[in-house]
Amino acid sequence: MKSSALSIGDAATRFGLATSVLRHWEDVGLLRPDRDAAGRRLFSDDDLVRIAVILRSKAAGMGLDRIAVLLDEQAPSRHRVLEEHLDELARRMAEMERSREMTLHALNCRAHDITTCPRFRAIMGAVVDGTGTWPGPLSTEPGGQRRAGASAR
Repeated sequence: MKSSALSIGDAATRFGLATSVLRHWEDVGLLRPDRDAAGRRLFSDDDLVRIAVILRSKAAGMGLDRIAVLLDEQAPSRHRVLEEHLDELARRMAEMERSREMTLHALNCRAHDITTCPRFRAIMGAVVDGTGTWPGPLSTEPGGQRRAGASAR
């Protein structure tokens, strides 16, 4: 990696951020850029990696408090916080998979209004009345037929 000593403006531009975001992250202890003789921030390659980690972690739903622990190799709760985040990611991924399956069902269903599909209504009825949970794949049409090109998951 090429050595950097970027100004706050250049570092912010590189990541598509406002400079105030980098200042905030510095205020909360996530970044510690060096300063030049005039007191201006200079972002090194290590700082840029930290910014990338912060952005990736935020995109994954991690809050700044957890990111601070992630970036602190001495944090005694580091493993616990990361395990909690993994559990949260697994929960969110399961939710996304359920949404994906509902969308696949809507795409492959003969009913143009998914709420009129007998199979979908039966599944949702159990969810709505509290006797069931959202199941796995829904891409089968009523009567057990699959639409051409439908996933066989």
